[in-house]
Amino acid sequence: MDPRATDQIASPRPGGSVLPGEASPGLFRKWQTWLVAGAVLLLAIFLLVRRGASNPAGPGAAARPVPILAAMARTLDLPVSLTGLGTVTSLNTATVRSRVDGQLIRVVFTEGQFVKEGDLLAEIDPRPFQVQLMQAEGQQAKNQAAYKNAIMDQERFRSLVQQGILPRQQLDAQTSTVNQFEGALKADQAQVESAKLNLVYSRITAPISGRVGLRLVDPGNMVRANDPNGIAVVNPIQPINVVFTVPADSIQQVLARSRTGGRLTVEAYDRDLKQKLATGTLAAIDNQVDPATGTVKLKGLFPNGDSSLFPNQFVNARLLVDVLKGVVAVPTAALQRSPQGAFVYVVKADGTVDMRPVEVQATEGDLTALRKGVRDGEMVVTDGLEKLRPGIKVSLPSADGPGGKKERK
Repeated sequence: MDPRATDQIASPRPGGSVLPGEASPGLFRKWQTWLVAGAVLLLAIFLLVRRGASNPAGPGAAARPVPILAAMARTLDLPVSLTGLGTVTSLNTATVRSRVDGQLIRVVFTEGQFVKEGDLLAEIDPRPFQVQLMQAEGQQAKNQAAYKNAIMDQERFRSLVQQGILPRQQLDAQTSTVNQFEGALKADQAQVESAKLNLVYSRITAPISGRVGLRLVDPGNMVRANDPNGIAVVNPIQPINVVFTVPADSIQQVLARSRTGGRLTVEAYDRDLKQKLATGTLAAIDNQVDPATGTVKLKGLFPNGDSSLFPNQFVNARLLVDVLKGVVAVPTAALQRSPQGAFVYVVKADGTVDMRPVEVQATEGDLTALRKGVRDGEMVVTDGLEKLRPGIKVSLPSADGPGGKKERK
């Protein structure tokens, strides 16, 4: 029997007839069934895709531990320092200059040599000054002979005046002549001393002790007393100063520590704050704040026995102002911040992490002292923080180090 005839018999139109080309009610119900099934299938596919997007690693990924690095919180004494950019300066600097004009005939020092005050550095041709000394001594000898003759004439005139042979006026004139020769002898003596001094100045010596810089004049050149460049520069480097700055807000803390007695320790580091170059003490505090930078200048004195500091060298100076006794410290890398404040992730005994709000007391280099939030001996996460949330499972490297086969979960 034809199915279409069955549908027509099952669902006759009113009056018992079905129009040609019109769908029967049975066919309409089949289409409804297929539409519902398709909608259910699309909903299932959507839910599966959404679940895969939220868990891209697939089933079981939520239980997979997140690899991290952690460090233990420790109770210790944490030094608190102020760090500022500084410049190494000599206690004093001297430019070696000639004090007389002449030809430089010899340079004794070696560039970079350590010299003591009074050591011979160079020599100027001394012959012109030797000639000047001989002339001054000859003039002095001439006036000395004339002075002796005037003295003898004065004695004779005095005897004749007493006898009434010569008038008193002639004796007074002779006495004046003697006084003139005395003045001339003093001038001659000054000329002799000046010539001797020039002869001494022809030997150029170190004005202070220190290290000699590069030679600025070569032998054979004429040098003059008014030459602005000089022959070389001597810089003392043992001891040596470091002038650095600290924020004006911290100066009261420095002053308070200075009043308690004793000298504050200053350490000089390289530009990266990784290598300590020298250790010294605070020598002076400036008397004003620089309004342009809001900082105060401080000066540290360093023995510099190993000559690790050079004049005009840029360093980072670290001034020790306090020591926090018995504080709980964690690596600074473990510290995170949010709008609610600072926090750290603490690894619990069951291998999960807990987010702990903390209160920071002070930060010194790679360590941060906490007032509360973490106890001594607890493990805090230092690496892998971007993947963490409270309660997540984590894994730590084994004692064999990174890449080891064993992991502590």
